[in-house]
Amino acid sequence: MTSRALTLLLILLLAGCAAGPPERPQTVRQALFGLGERAAEAVVAAPTLPRPATDQVLLLAMPEVDAQLGVAQDRLLESLTRALLGRNQSPQVLDWQPSLSQGAGANQWRLDSRLIAAGPQLTLSDRTLLPYRLQLTLRRPGSQTPLWQSQLDGALDATAL
Repeated sequence: MTSRALTLLLILLLAGCAAGPPERPQTVRQALFGLGERAAEAVVAAPTLPRPATDQVLLLAMPEVDAQLGVAQDRLLESLTRALLGRNQSPQVLDWQPSLSQGAGANQWRLDSRLIAAGPQLTLSDRTLLPYRLQLTLRRPGSQTPLWQSQLDGALDATAL
């Protein structure tokens, strides 16, 4: 093989590595990855949101998190944000601040989330599972009236938290 062919082969190999899918997050981020993905799927599919999703701005409020689950609020917010931004045709996502309620546009929606323990810990031979319920609520900024609500049930692996 000539040096020119080796160089070309090396370039193609490096380009393939760079274009590959990003690695999935590890540890706490990994434990919340699936939860964030499921939540993003439910929110983007909400019939309340006009289409296309790319024209919408989701204002994510800091999540409420049950302390029994051992999940930090900012970790859950990060997971939800990453999952929403990672969707094809994703909406724009911003952290919600009370000042954003004033003069909110017609394309802005506030997303509230609440992660609660949904039962006692489940101890298996190799791990402990923490059942949860994630409640999602879409509303207009400045309004307390829910326009859409959903809940997701599952269990987190306590060893990853």
